[in-house]
Amino acid sequence: MRMLHTSDWHLGRSFHREGMLTHQGVFVDHLLEVVERERVDLVVVAGDIYDRALPQVDAVRLASEALARLAASRARVVLTSGNHDSAHRLGFGSELIDAAGVFIRTDASRAATPILLEDEHGPVAVYGIPYLDPDTVREPWQLPARSHAAALGEAMRRVRDDLARRRGARSVVLAHAFVAGRAEDEVRSSDSERDISVGGVSIVPTSVFDGVSYAALGHLHGRHTLAETIRYSGSPLAYSFSEASQRKGSWLVDLGPEGVTRAEFLDAPVPRPLATLRGDLETLLGDPALSCHEGSWVQVTLTDAVRPHQAMDRLRRRFPHTLLLGFESTVPVLGALPQAHGPSRRDRDLVADFVAELRGAPASPDELALLGRAVDACCEDTDVDMLVGAGAPVDEEWSEVLF
Repeated sequence: MRMLHTSDWHLGRSFHREGMLTHQGVFVDHLLEVVERERVDLVVVAGDIYDRALPQVDAVRLASEALARLAASRARVVLTSGNHDSAHRLGFGSELIDAAGVFIRTDASRAATPILLEDEHGPVAVYGIPYLDPDTVREPWQLPARSHAAALGEAMRRVRDDLARRRGARSVVLAHAFVAGRAEDEVRSSDSERDISVGGVSIVPTSVFDGVSYAALGHLHGRHTLAETIRYSGSPLAYSFSEASQRKGSWLVDLGPEGVTRAEFLDAPVPRPLATLRGDLETLLGDPALSCHEGSWVQVTLTDAVRPHQAMDRLRRRFPHTLLLGFESTVPVLGALPQAHGPSRRDRDLVADFVAELRGAPASPDELALLGRAVDACCEDTDVDMLVGAGAPVDEEWSEVLF
């Protein structure tokens, strides 16, 4: 049996206000091309079909189109809900949709009820475990602890009980969770993943999936191979600049008579590459080596000692798709301002000194004029000062405000 493992579509998500629905549609086209070209028998989607529980209309339309096209393809499809999905909304009509060869599993109580498929080597039991909220399943399942490990561990106990009655069947399990092996194993999350920790703990050990022919995982947006039989496909598109170095795509997995015989990662189309640039503005604008990023989505951190004027506009003339701009001055961290000696200094002078110390250069005349107007607008009420200074009585409430 040839299987295509994908997850975390997040249909409807934007990338720093850039719409991604067109690019997500291109991925769906790619997915169908792979199914036909590679003669895929089973497509598994391990959660987070949508980006939010109440998806926008266009995202629902794309999901409907994708599932209809998959139903008409040569492949069977099993998909589960993730922590971004509404299990009830995604699972609506699933019993009817089963008849089309698209199996949507969003109900935790059905996690141990497999979709039974056959190939030349015999039966394959596919278990779709939706995202399990520990608080939701703890009481009905009588869990010993409030944790993802306890919830998924109980689901897998039920799966093994069912699998034990199906002698000789190979097994595929879909799960949506933060899974890692040893504490020292490097499994990196990205900024676009929603935190699912409970009490600060989110990790599920890989041992939960012992004995399973293949565990198709979702939730982490980077691809990871935790074991030959336990993998994350990651998201098909990058959804944050923290994913700039990640390869995006799906796992093509062959199941032989004893389990996995081959796993190959197939790259997904890249709508626009990501780049994170750092340096002073003039260097970034003039460095010919950066020409390869002129068509990329760009995040820039400027290190100029003095914040450049109209920096974003100037960057976008060379890098039109600059989306994020940050400043990290090379000037030392602001310390205490020099103590004034002699007569009290004017507020305007103190603010001007603050700007010069923070920036490493004095404010321009126009900036000083603007700062002066801001200071004047924040001055205390001179009428109140005069009353207090003249010895006029002040009640306790006003005393707290003034002093």
